[in-house]
Amino acid sequence: MIVDTHSQLWTQEALATFPDFMLESYRKMFGDNITPTLEDTIRDMDEAGVDKAVIVAVDAETTFGFKTPNELVAQAVEKYPDRLIGFAGVDPRKGQVALKELEYAVKELGLKGLKFIPHLNELRTNDPLFYPIYELAQDLDIPVLFHTGTQYHARTRLRYCHPLDLDDVAVDFPRLKIVAAHFGWPWVGDAIALTMRHENLYLNIAGWAPKHYPDILVKYMNGPLQDKVLFGSDFPLVSRKRIISELRARQDLKPQVVEKILSDNPKRFLGLS
Repeated sequence: MIVDTHSQLWTQEALATFPDFMLESYRKMFGDNITPTLEDTIRDMDEAGVDKAVIVAVDAETTFGFKTPNELVAQAVEKYPDRLIGFAGVDPRKGQVALKELEYAVKELGLKGLKFIPHLNELRTNDPLFYPIYELAQDLDIPVLFHTGTQYHARTRLRYCHPLDLDDVAVDFPRLKIVAAHFGWPWVGDAIALTMRHENLYLNIAGWAPKHYPDILVKYMNGPLQDKVLFGSDFPLVSRKRIISELRARQDLKPQVVEKILSDNPKRFLGLS
């Protein structure tokens, strides 16, 4: 079983409130074909041999007016229950409303995790506004996926995306399962150090073509982090087929490590049989 732990629901409906200037910045970087239908998502999974994929909601309503609702993600999962796993999105600036939305998303909508894009919320991940949400996520026993490293949303600030801020989160919430997405590039060494020292913190490889992986990442993937790196695509920004084929083609990655990243690690992390 191959499991993609990080992909987007970038249908027209999901991006209905996405600012035009942000979408344009992503089109400049990744091309025009970045608003697939839900059926396109399933087709991409089929072409790559991916059995299940996480799709995420986003809530940055108070800062940029953007929200991909939890209900929309839940509807997609309901349509393809054997293929899709939904992660919620809540806006930490909404206080108690965010807590109620997360509890509803997990207990009523059946979503299995939580995603934050901190530069859209304009908060660092160790900001106190996040902490009640982390406490609830820990109690609900759901993982939290964080964007870390560079990003291409126009008019946003990179300082919110440094993986080192997750050091506080991992220390203060030791039962919270944390994923630092995109291996924190360009702060790869910092992301690796965090993953080495915190049992509850993992990396994913979403949004990258494997032929461009930094050497230090490959070294640690082959060694002490081989059980803590998760396959993610960031589809539609990168196709799953490309990522998997390039992963398997790399001569400097052990074949057994590639299979751990694609299958064993995601299944264990998400509690899949």
